[in-house]
Amino acid sequence: MTEATVVIEGGRPAVRLERRLADPPSVVWQALTDREQLRAWFPCDVVVEGGTWEVGAAISFPFPPDVIDMTLAGVVMTVDGPRELSFTWGEEVLRFELSAVDGGTLLVLYDELAPGVAARNAAGWEDCLDRLAGLPASPDAWELRFSAFVAVFEPVLGPQEGPPPGYEGEVGR
Repeated sequence: MTEATVVIEGGRPAVRLERRLADPPSVVWQALTDREQLRAWFPCDVVVEGGTWEVGAAISFPFPPDVIDMTLAGVVMTVDGPRELSFTWGEEVLRFELSAVDGGTLLVLYDELAPGVAARNAAGWEDCLDRLAGLPASPDAWELRFSAFVAVFEPVLGPQEGPPPGYEGEVGR
């Protein structure tokens, strides 16, 4: 588990996670922007209007119906490959920053969100970043991470929510 931290700038908090990946930024960029590659690690499908990541493009995020009946909407905010990608994800803002380090990539993910979902999202993003890094899934990883993040985030952000209503998949997928 990497250490997730809370950043509060401009009002809403953001969870900040970082992960060192073996691949160079150009390869990681493809994993962030190619729909087929996103399916391997992102928590839902990512459908960019017109198939091109450009500022202002609409995005839909349909979740698998056996997990939860939900589709989020978003808009591409920043595309600066292979360095930065940001977009809205429902009511949240996701920002991915990539930098070359030691032949690989340092990926920093910011999730600007409502205070009460910080622990849930941090635990979920840790699972997603594990899949992105090619690490094997652990069935109880989400619960352990969630508990650890609740202990850290609750004193700063207040009560933390568990999985969203209607969620029927494995916690952490």
